[in-house]
Amino acid sequence: MIVTTKFQLGQVVQHRVYPFRGIIFDIDPQFDNSDEWYEAIPESIRPIKEQPFYHLLAENQESEYVAYVSEQNLLPDDSGEPIRHPQVDQIFTMDSDGNYSLKTGTSH
Repeated sequence: MIVTTKFQLGQVVQHRVYPFRGIIFDIDPQFDNSDEWYEAIPESIRPIKEQPFYHLLAENQESEYVAYVSEQNLLPDDSGEPIRHPQVDQIFTMDSDGNYSLKTGTSH
């Protein structure tokens, strides 16, 4: 099954509802997390499972963490600000234009 995704590896995105942003380091064609995780999302904003979900090296004003977010809840982040997450340099390289790409030999 071929799934078309709106976002790509290395793209910087922001959450549509919550104040955080991150860089995509892995993509699931559809939901692939625990039912417990899914049920913890308030029903009023719970996304459908049949869409791409993205693994992000995420950050907000207070901390850095890994987030798992549905495609419907992401928007492109065009701020041009670098991601400060400590694992970014382990997975990505950044070019002179501020674009991220996976390091050679990195698999996720």
